[in-house]
Amino acid sequence: MQKIGRFDRDGRQFFGSVEGEQVSELAGQLFDGSSSLAPNGKLHALESLKLLAPLAPPKILAVGLNYKSHLGTRPAPTNPEIFYKPVTALQHPEEPIVIPPDAQDVHFEGELVVVIGKTVRNANREQAAAAVFGVTCGNDVSDRNWQRGPNADRQWWRAKGCDTFAPLGPWIVTDIKYDDLALRTRVNGEVLQEQRTSDLIFDVPQTISFVSRFVTLTPGDLIYTGTPGNTRKMNPGDVVEVEIENIGVLRNRVK
Repeated sequence: MQKIGRFDRDGRQFFGSVEGEQVSELAGQLFDGSSSLAPNGKLHALESLKLLAPLAPPKILAVGLNYKSHLGTRPAPTNPEIFYKPVTALQHPEEPIVIPPDAQDVHFEGELVVVIGKTVRNANREQAAAAVFGVTCGNDVSDRNWQRGPNADRQWWRAKGCDTFAPLGPWIVTDIKYDDLALRTRVNGEVLQEQRTSDLIFDVPQTISFVSRFVTLTPGDLIYTGTPGNTRKMNPGDVVEVEIENIGVLRNRVK
């Protein structure tokens, strides 16, 4: 298991392997054609670095209605319900979720996020599972009024795609058994979502296989896998934390 983060120090960005409170700087870039990222010998204290979203993805997909606890009275879908979030929605850990003008009902959605590690098209279950590079934490921020209010948009382009509506991090964890991890979302320290990833209606290989029938997935693509339970409106000043067992905590303040 390796924790790979992306960091900034004095305007210089690099990837690093996180071990406790220390970061071992890695040479090269993710998915640049090399077989692995090798340590270059430079060590940093984690607290001395600015933590960035762990990668800049080519595209971001997400799954809706993927936990029974989130469905309410709605029927379970027959296939994964997929939508896009723009890459400009990405937000770093510890950076703010910004409520945009006219937004009335912006909710958190704590989720397991999958990072694709190889190009995959028309994948079966085994090929889909082999395409996973690692996993991280995400928050599929959503404005419910724009999503399904009385004057909802036909598409979710702003309900789920506004700038800062895709917090991601703190790092990517590789070689981890991700199909039964505890997921918790806290707002101001209060646990508001709590479930295990084993409760997903469509698990990670199913989702990747389904998507790859229609859209080629490439290294660095992200899939937000769905949120459990109930969500509620966030307010300026709130601190939202998405914690996933054996991964870490994604923390963002709301403004």
